[in-house]
Amino acid sequence: MDDTESPALVSLNEACRMTSLSRTAINRYRAEDRFPQPVPVGFRRIAFVRSEVVAWIKARIAERPVKEAA
Repeated sequence: MDDTESPALVSLNEACRMTSLSRTAINRYRAEDRFPQPVPVGFRRIAFVRSEVVAWIKARIAERPVKEAA
C-alpha cells in the first residue's frame, strides 16, 4: 500500500471545518451514533478517518429533499 492509498486522519477541528458543525454538535452526533466514530491517536487525542467524514457529508447531501423544477 502506498501513501495515496493510506487512510488520512483529520482532527476534530478539521472535521468541524469540513462539515460546518460545531464541536458540540459533532460530539452529540457521535454519542447518538450519527457521525463516524473517532480513532484514538494519543492521550486525550482523537482523529477521524477523512474518507468516512466525506462519506457522511455525501450522505447528508443525498438525503436532502430535491425540489422538482416548475
